[in-house]
Amino acid sequence: MLRETLVALRMAAITILLTGVAYPLLITGAARMLFAACAAGSLVERDGVVVGSELIGQPFPSAAYFQPRPSAAGRDGYDGMASGGSNLGPTSARLRARVVAERDRLRRENPGAPGPVPVELVTASASGLDPHIGPAAALWQVPRVAAARGRSTAEIEAVVARHVEPRSLGVFGEPRVNVLLLNLDLDARWGRPR
Repeated sequence: MLRETLVALRMAAITILLTGVAYPLLITGAARMLFAACAAGSLVERDGVVVGSELIGQPFPSAAYFQPRPSAAGRDGYDGMASGGSNLGPTSARLRARVVAERDRLRRENPGAPGPVPVELVTASASGLDPHIGPAAALWQVPRVAAARGRSTAEIEAVVARHVEPRSLGVFGEPRVNVLLLNLDLDARWGRPR
């Protein structure tokens, strides 16, 4: 029995070393070599200060900024330590109330926006931290951003158009706009709003 116990302990130690140490180190090293920016968090710096990550959504409360999708991650949303959806289903009264409240808020804050509120601006992504919105959702917000910045809608639309990212590898996903990078570009062009 002692012999079987020692064999089992050796096998457990080897398995722990292979799967708990060697494999994670190998994968981390490969990620840092092949995808250095992503492996480092895709952090975005301005004037030597980290202002966010290209991979994690964050709120922009000013009318002069484009708004991301709402977040269900964490108590107040946009909590990277609590990534996840609300897990509310399509028949949930709570989800419906939240969507209606968000739609009404967006309508009040965007009186010049054309057409109905895009669905993605009232629903959270699966992670609750999606940094992207679709081009249509960005263009829907242009009148508000243009008015708040004192610019023409054509100027703001041109900046949005420069930030539209195509489908990954030409086939995966949908065209999208990274909200953080778009808002930082607005600041670089016309300064931060007061």
